[in-house]
Amino acid sequence: MGMFERYLSVWVGLAIIIGLALGQFLPGLFAALAGLEFAKVNLVVAVLIWAMVYPMMIAVDLGEIKHVAKEPKGLIITLVINWLIKPFTMAALGVVFFKGVFAPWIPAADANGYIAGLILLGAAPCTAMVFVWSQLTRGDANYTLVQVSVNDTILVFAYAPLVAILLGVTNIPVPWNTLILSVVLYVIVPLIAGLVTRALLLKSGGGEGAISAYTAKIKPLSILGLIATVVILFGFQGQVILSQPLIIALIAVPLLVQSYGIFAVAYGAAWGLRVPFKVAAPCAMIGTSNFFELAVAVAISLYGLNSGAALATVVGVLVEVPVMLSLVAFANHTQGAFDRRVAERAHQEGVGTNV
Repeated sequence: MGMFERYLSVWVGLAIIIGLALGQFLPGLFAALAGLEFAKVNLVVAVLIWAMVYPMMIAVDLGEIKHVAKEPKGLIITLVINWLIKPFTMAALGVVFFKGVFAPWIPAADANGYIAGLILLGAAPCTAMVFVWSQLTRGDANYTLVQVSVNDTILVFAYAPLVAILLGVTNIPVPWNTLILSVVLYVIVPLIAGLVTRALLLKSGGGEGAISAYTAKIKPLSILGLIATVVILFGFQGQVILSQPLIIALIAVPLLVQSYGIFAVAYGAAWGLRVPFKVAAPCAMIGTSNFFELAVAVAISLYGLNSGAALATVVGVLVEVPVMLSLVAFANHTQGAFDRRVAERAHQEGVGTNV
Protein backbone atom coordinates (compact mmCIF):
# COMPACT_ATOMS: atom_id res chain seq x y z
CA MET A 1 0.00 0.00 0.00
CA GLY A 2 1.50 3.32 -1.09
CA MET A 3 1.74 6.41 1.07
CA PHE A 4 -1.08 8.12 -0.81
CA GLU A 5 -3.49 5.26 -0.18
CA ARG A 6 -2.26 4.71 3.38
CA TYR A 7 -3.15 8.27 4.35
CA LEU A 8 -6.36 8.34 2.33
CA SER A 9 -8.40 9.54 5.32
CA VAL A 10 -6.09 12.57 5.62
CA TRP A 11 -6.54 13.46 1.95
CA VAL A 12 -10.30 13.09 2.28
CA GLY A 13 -10.27 15.42 5.30
CA LEU A 14 -8.34 17.99 3.26
CA ALA A 15 -10.77 17.48 0.37
CA ILE A 16 -13.70 18.28 2.67
CA ILE A 17 -12.04 21.52 3.78
CA ILE A 18 -11.13 22.45 0.20
CA GLY A 19 -14.66 21.68 -1.00
CA LEU A 20 -16.22 23.87 1.71
CA ALA A 21 -13.81 26.71 0.93
CA LEU A 22 -14.31 26.53 -2.83
CA GLY A 23 -18.07 26.40 -2.36
CA GLN A 24 -17.83 29.73 -0.54
CA PHE A 25 -15.36 31.48 -2.84
CA LEU A 26 -16.55 30.05 -6.17
CA PRO A 27 -20.30 29.57 -5.75
CA GLY A 28 -20.95 30.25 -9.44
CA LEU A 29 -18.65 27.42 -10.53
CA PHE A 30 -20.31 24.89 -8.25
CA ALA A 31 -23.77 26.11 -9.24
CA ALA A 32 -22.83 25.45 -12.87
CA LEU A 33 -21.46 21.99 -12.02
CA ALA A 34 -24.57 21.19 -9.99
CA GLY A 35 -26.69 22.11 -13.00
CA LEU A 36 -25.00 19.44 -15.13
CA GLU A 37 -27.46 16.73 -14.23
CA PHE A 38 -30.04 14.53 -15.85
CA ALA A 39 -32.82 12.75 -13.97
CA LYS A 40 -31.34 14.00 -10.66
CA VAL A 41 -28.02 12.28 -11.47
CA ASN A 42 -25.12 14.74 -11.55
CA LEU A 43 -23.07 13.90 -14.63
CA VAL A 44 -19.78 15.20 -13.21
CA VAL A 45 -20.12 13.00 -10.13
CA ALA A 46 -21.23 10.12 -12.37
CA VAL A 47 -18.00 10.33 -14.40
CA LEU A 48 -15.90 10.38 -11.23
CA ILE A 49 -17.76 7.40 -9.77
CA TRP A 50 -17.34 5.60 -13.08
CA ALA A 51 -13.60 6.19 -12.83
CA MET A 52 -13.61 4.71 -9.32
CA VAL A 53 -15.70 1.67 -10.24
CA TYR A 54 -13.99 0.79 -13.54
CA PRO A 55 -10.77 -0.71 -12.07
CA MET A 56 -12.72 -3.24 -10.01
CA MET A 57 -14.87 -4.22 -12.98
CA ILE A 58 -11.72 -5.34 -14.80
CA ALA A 59 -11.38 -8.03 -12.14
CA VAL A 60 -14.85 -9.43 -12.89
CA ASP A 61 -14.72 -12.83 -14.57
CA LEU A 62 -18.18 -13.85 -15.76
CA GLY A 63 -17.04 -17.46 -15.86
CA GLU A 64 -16.51 -17.37 -12.09
CA ILE A 65 -19.94 -15.91 -11.23
CA LYS A 66 -21.41 -19.38 -10.87
CA HIS A 67 -19.08 -20.10 -7.96
CA VAL A 68 -20.79 -17.42 -5.84
CA ALA A 69 -23.41 -20.04 -4.93
CA LYS A 70 -20.72 -21.96 -3.05
CA GLU A 71 -20.57 -19.18 -0.44
CA PRO A 72 -24.21 -18.02 -0.04
CA LYS A 73 -23.87 -16.70 3.52
CA GLY A 74 -22.51 -13.30 2.46
CA LEU A 75 -25.45 -12.71 0.12
CA ILE A 76 -27.94 -13.82 2.77
CA ILE A 77 -26.43 -11.41 5.32
CA THR A 78 -26.66 -8.54 2.83
CA LEU A 79 -30.31 -9.24 1.99
CA VAL A 80 -31.38 -9.61 5.63
CA ILE A 81 -29.59 -6.40 6.64
CA ASN A 82 -30.83 -4.34 3.67
CA TRP A 83 -34.47 -5.36 3.65
CA LEU A 84 -35.38 -6.74 7.09
CA ILE A 85 -33.29 -4.62 9.45
CA LYS A 86 -31.80 -1.40 8.06
CA PRO A 87 -34.95 0.51 6.98
CA PHE A 88 -36.64 -0.15 10.33
CA THR A 89 -33.65 0.73 12.51
CA MET A 90 -33.21 3.96 10.54
CA ALA A 91 -36.85 4.89 11.12
CA ALA A 92 -36.57 4.02 14.81
CA LEU A 93 -33.40 6.09 15.26
CA GLY A 94 -35.05 9.03 13.52
CA VAL A 95 -37.95 8.95 15.97
CA VAL A 96 -35.68 8.48 19.00
CA PHE A 97 -33.45 11.42 18.13
CA PHE A 98 -35.82 13.91 16.50
CA LYS A 99 -38.91 13.21 18.60
CA GLY A 100 -36.95 12.66 21.80
CA VAL A 101 -33.31 13.59 22.27
CA PHE A 102 -33.25 16.61 19.93
CA ALA A 103 -36.90 17.69 20.41
CA PRO A 104 -36.02 20.82 22.45
CA TRP A 105 -33.99 22.25 19.57
CA ILE A 106 -36.08 21.23 16.56
CA PRO A 107 -39.68 22.25 15.65
CA ALA A 108 -42.03 19.26 15.36
CA ALA A 109 -42.75 19.94 11.68
CA ASP A 110 -39.04 19.96 10.84
CA ALA A 111 -38.49 16.80 12.88
CA ASN A 112 -41.03 14.94 10.74
CA GLY A 113 -39.18 16.02 7.60
CA TYR A 114 -35.82 14.87 8.92
CA ILE A 115 -37.26 11.49 9.90
CA ALA A 116 -38.74 11.10 6.42
CA GLY A 117 -35.36 11.84 4.84
CA LEU A 118 -33.64 9.26 7.02
CA ILE A 119 -36.24 6.64 6.07
CA LEU A 120 -35.71 7.35 2.38
CA LEU A 121 -31.98 6.81 2.85
CA GLY A 122 -32.34 3.70 4.99
CA ALA A 123 -34.56 1.96 2.45
CA ALA A 124 -32.16 2.54 -0.47
CA PRO A 125 -29.13 0.19 -0.42
CA CYS A 126 -25.99 1.27 -2.28
CA THR A 127 -25.51 0.67 -6.00
CA ALA A 128 -22.30 2.42 -7.03
CA MET A 129 -19.90 3.33 -4.24
CA VAL A 130 -19.94 -0.17 -2.79
CA PHE A 131 -17.66 -1.20 -5.65
CA VAL A 132 -15.17 1.40 -4.40
CA TRP A 133 -15.35 0.16 -0.80
CA SER A 134 -15.04 -3.43 -2.00
CA GLN A 135 -11.98 -2.54 -4.04
CA LEU A 136 -10.34 -0.78 -1.07
CA THR A 137 -10.84 -3.92 1.04
CA ARG A 138 -9.66 -6.19 -1.80
CA GLY A 139 -13.09 -7.79 -1.99
CA ASP A 140 -14.20 -10.46 -4.44
CA ALA A 141 -15.26 -8.51 -7.55
CA ASN A 142 -17.53 -11.29 -8.84
CA TYR A 143 -19.31 -11.66 -5.51
CA THR A 144 -19.75 -7.90 -5.12
CA LEU A 145 -21.29 -7.65 -8.58
CA VAL A 146 -23.80 -10.39 -7.75
CA GLN A 147 -24.69 -8.75 -4.43
CA VAL A 148 -25.30 -5.38 -6.04
CA SER A 149 -27.30 -6.92 -8.90
CA VAL A 150 -29.56 -8.88 -6.56
CA ASN A 151 -30.12 -5.82 -4.35
CA ASP A 152 -30.94 -3.63 -7.36
CA THR A 153 -33.48 -6.19 -8.55
CA ILE A 154 -35.20 -6.25 -5.16
CA LEU A 155 -35.00 -2.46 -4.97
CA VAL A 156 -37.13 -2.09 -8.09
CA PHE A 157 -40.02 -3.94 -6.45
CA ALA A 158 -39.57 -3.31 -2.71
CA TYR A 159 -38.47 0.32 -2.34
CA ALA A 160 -41.82 2.03 -2.92
CA PRO A 161 -43.96 -0.31 -0.76
CA LEU A 162 -41.40 -0.30 2.05
CA VAL A 163 -41.11 3.49 2.10
CA ALA A 164 -44.91 3.81 1.89
CA ILE A 165 -45.32 1.64 4.98
CA LEU A 166 -42.69 3.50 7.01
CA LEU A 167 -43.83 6.98 5.97
CA GLY A 168 -47.53 6.25 6.04
CA VAL A 169 -47.84 7.64 2.51
CA THR A 170 -49.94 5.71 0.02
CA ASN A 171 -48.36 6.90 -3.22
CA ILE A 172 -44.56 6.99 -3.48
CA PRO A 173 -43.31 8.58 -6.74
CA VAL A 174 -40.48 6.27 -7.72
CA PRO A 175 -38.15 8.23 -10.07
CA TRP A 176 -37.62 5.44 -12.57
CA ASN A 177 -35.42 7.61 -14.77
CA THR A 178 -33.07 8.25 -11.83
CA LEU A 179 -33.05 4.59 -10.84
CA ILE A 180 -32.44 3.27 -14.36
CA LEU A 181 -29.86 5.91 -15.30
CA SER A 182 -27.92 5.29 -12.08
CA VAL A 183 -27.77 1.54 -12.66
CA VAL A 184 -26.71 2.07 -16.27
CA LEU A 185 -24.00 4.62 -15.44
CA TYR A 186 -22.69 3.05 -12.25
CA VAL A 187 -22.96 -0.67 -13.03
CA ILE A 188 -23.61 -1.54 -16.67
CA VAL A 189 -21.30 0.96 -18.41
CA PRO A 190 -18.22 0.33 -16.20
CA LEU A 191 -18.94 -3.42 -16.26
CA ILE A 192 -18.91 -3.50 -20.06
CA ALA A 193 -15.78 -1.34 -20.14
CA GLY A 194 -14.12 -3.63 -17.60
CA LEU A 195 -15.04 -6.82 -19.44
CA VAL A 196 -13.76 -5.41 -22.74
CA THR A 197 -10.52 -4.27 -21.11
CA ARG A 198 -10.07 -7.67 -19.46
CA ALA A 199 -10.62 -9.48 -22.75
CA LEU A 200 -8.09 -7.29 -24.53
CA LEU A 201 -5.47 -7.79 -21.81
CA LEU A 202 -5.96 -11.56 -21.87
CA LYS A 203 -5.82 -11.55 -25.65
CA SER A 204 -2.46 -9.77 -25.50
CA GLY A 205 -1.00 -12.91 -23.94
CA GLY A 206 -0.13 -11.40 -20.58
CA GLY A 207 -2.73 -13.38 -18.66
CA GLU A 208 -3.75 -12.44 -15.13
CA GLY A 209 -0.37 -10.77 -14.66
CA ALA A 210 -1.21 -8.21 -17.32
CA ILE A 211 -4.57 -7.53 -15.65
CA SER A 212 -2.94 -7.03 -12.26
CA ALA A 213 -0.30 -4.71 -13.72
CA TYR A 214 -2.89 -2.63 -15.55
CA THR A 215 -5.21 -2.26 -12.54
CA ALA A 216 -2.26 -1.31 -10.33
CA LYS A 217 -1.33 1.35 -12.88
CA ILE A 218 -4.76 2.98 -12.96
CA LYS A 219 -5.58 2.56 -9.25
CA PRO A 220 -4.20 6.04 -8.36
CA LEU A 221 -6.69 7.53 -10.81
CA SER A 222 -9.47 5.76 -8.92
CA ILE A 223 -8.29 7.27 -5.63
CA LEU A 224 -8.04 10.71 -7.23
CA GLY A 225 -11.61 10.24 -8.45
CA LEU A 226 -12.69 9.61 -4.85
CA ILE A 227 -10.90 12.75 -3.63
CA ALA A 228 -12.41 14.86 -6.42
CA THR A 229 -15.88 13.50 -5.64
CA VAL A 230 -15.54 14.59 -2.01
CA VAL A 231 -14.44 18.10 -3.07
CA ILE A 232 -17.41 18.45 -5.40
CA LEU A 233 -20.01 17.07 -2.98
CA PHE A 234 -18.91 19.37 -0.18
CA GLY A 235 -18.55 22.26 -2.63
CA PHE A 236 -22.16 21.77 -3.71
CA GLN A 237 -23.40 21.94 -0.11
CA GLY A 238 -20.78 24.25 1.40
CA GLN A 239 -23.13 27.17 1.94
CA VAL A 240 -25.81 24.97 3.50
CA ILE A 241 -23.31 23.36 5.88
CA LEU A 242 -21.81 26.65 7.04
CA SER A 243 -25.19 28.41 7.35
CA GLN A 244 -26.83 25.60 9.38
CA PRO A 245 -23.99 23.81 11.18
CA LEU A 246 -26.08 22.78 14.21
CA ILE A 247 -28.88 21.23 12.13
CA ILE A 248 -26.34 19.43 9.94
CA ALA A 249 -24.61 18.05 13.04
CA LEU A 250 -27.90 16.89 14.60
CA ILE A 251 -28.99 15.10 11.42
CA ALA A 252 -25.58 13.45 11.20
CA VAL A 253 -25.89 11.84 14.65
CA PRO A 254 -28.54 9.17 13.87
CA LEU A 255 -26.84 8.56 10.51
CA LEU A 256 -23.55 7.85 12.29
CA VAL A 257 -25.22 5.57 14.83
CA GLN A 258 -27.02 3.72 12.03
CA SER A 259 -23.92 3.33 9.87
CA TYR A 260 -21.63 1.98 12.56
CA GLY A 261 -24.40 -0.10 14.11
CA ILE A 262 -25.42 -1.75 10.84
CA PHE A 263 -21.80 -2.44 9.95
CA ALA A 264 -21.26 -4.05 13.36
CA VAL A 265 -24.28 -6.32 12.89
CA ALA A 266 -23.35 -7.36 9.34
CA TYR A 267 -19.63 -7.77 9.99
CA GLY A 268 -20.35 -9.56 13.25
CA ALA A 269 -22.72 -11.96 11.49
CA ALA A 270 -20.06 -12.65 8.85
CA TRP A 271 -17.55 -13.31 11.62
CA GLY A 272 -19.93 -15.65 13.42
CA LEU A 273 -20.69 -17.56 10.23
CA ARG A 274 -16.97 -17.64 9.26
CA VAL A 275 -17.53 -15.94 5.92
CA PRO A 276 -14.25 -15.30 4.04
CA PHE A 277 -12.97 -11.75 4.41
CA LYS A 278 -13.10 -10.97 0.68
CA VAL A 279 -16.87 -11.61 0.90
CA ALA A 280 -17.50 -10.43 4.48
CA ALA A 281 -16.09 -6.90 4.06
CA PRO A 282 -18.10 -6.01 0.91
CA CYS A 283 -21.31 -7.56 2.28
CA ALA A 284 -21.04 -5.37 5.39
CA MET A 285 -20.24 -2.31 3.26
CA ILE A 286 -23.31 -2.82 1.05
CA GLY A 287 -25.58 -2.84 4.07
CA THR A 288 -23.97 0.27 5.50
CA SER A 289 -23.90 2.60 2.48
CA ASN A 290 -26.88 4.12 0.64
CA PHE A 291 -28.21 4.85 -2.86
CA PHE A 292 -28.25 8.59 -2.22
CA GLU A 293 -29.30 9.71 -5.71
CA LEU A 294 -32.55 7.78 -5.38
CA ALA A 295 -33.19 9.01 -1.84
CA VAL A 296 -32.56 12.66 -2.76
CA ALA A 297 -34.79 12.43 -5.85
CA VAL A 298 -37.70 10.91 -3.93
CA ALA A 299 -37.33 13.42 -1.08
CA ILE A 300 -37.51 16.34 -3.52
CA SER A 301 -40.50 14.81 -5.32
CA LEU A 302 -42.43 14.18 -2.11
CA TYR A 303 -41.51 17.16 0.04
CA GLY A 304 -39.80 19.77 -2.12
CA LEU A 305 -36.27 20.99 -2.76
CA ASN A 306 -36.01 23.05 0.44
CA SER A 307 -37.65 20.51 2.75
CA GLY A 308 -36.16 18.91 5.84
CA ALA A 309 -36.41 15.52 4.13
CA ALA A 310 -34.27 16.71 1.23
CA LEU A 311 -31.73 18.23 3.63
CA ALA A 312 -31.49 14.96 5.59
CA THR A 313 -30.75 12.98 2.42
CA VAL A 314 -28.05 15.49 1.47
CA VAL A 315 -26.43 15.13 4.90
CA GLY A 316 -26.47 11.39 4.28
CA VAL A 317 -24.39 11.96 1.15
CA LEU A 318 -21.86 14.08 3.05
CA VAL A 319 -21.54 11.69 6.00
CA GLU A 320 -21.16 8.54 3.93
CA VAL A 321 -17.66 8.91 2.47
CA PRO A 322 -15.79 9.71 5.71
CA VAL A 323 -17.72 7.03 7.60
CA MET A 324 -17.17 4.37 4.96
CA LEU A 325 -13.45 5.13 4.78
CA SER A 326 -13.19 4.61 8.53
CA LEU A 327 -14.96 1.27 8.16
CA VAL A 328 -12.67 0.29 5.28
CA ALA A 329 -9.69 0.98 7.56
CA PHE A 330 -11.24 -1.09 10.36
CA ALA A 331 -12.02 -3.98 8.03
CA ASN A 332 -8.51 -4.04 6.59
CA HIS A 333 -7.07 -3.96 10.10
CA THR A 334 -9.10 -7.04 11.09
CA GLN A 335 -8.49 -9.05 7.91
CA GLY A 336 -5.87 -11.25 9.58
CA ALA A 337 -8.30 -12.33 12.29
CA PHE A 338 -10.93 -13.15 9.65
CA ASP A 339 -8.47 -15.18 7.60
CA ARG A 340 -7.40 -17.20 10.63
CA ARG A 341 -11.02 -17.88 11.59
CA VAL A 342 -11.91 -19.04 8.08
CA ALA A 343 -8.80 -21.25 8.02
CA GLU A 344 -10.02 -22.88 11.25
CA ARG A 345 -13.38 -23.48 9.60
CA ALA A 346 -11.71 -25.12 6.58
CA HIS A 347 -9.59 -27.27 8.88
CA GLN A 348 -12.59 -28.41 10.90
CA GLU A 349 -14.55 -29.24 7.74
CA GLY A 350 -11.56 -31.18 6.44
CA VAL A 351 -11.26 -33.15 9.63
CA GLY A 352 -14.97 -33.88 9.58
CA THR A 353 -14.73 -35.10 5.98
CA ASN A 354 -11.81 -37.39 6.80
CA VAL A 355 -13.64 -38.85 9.74
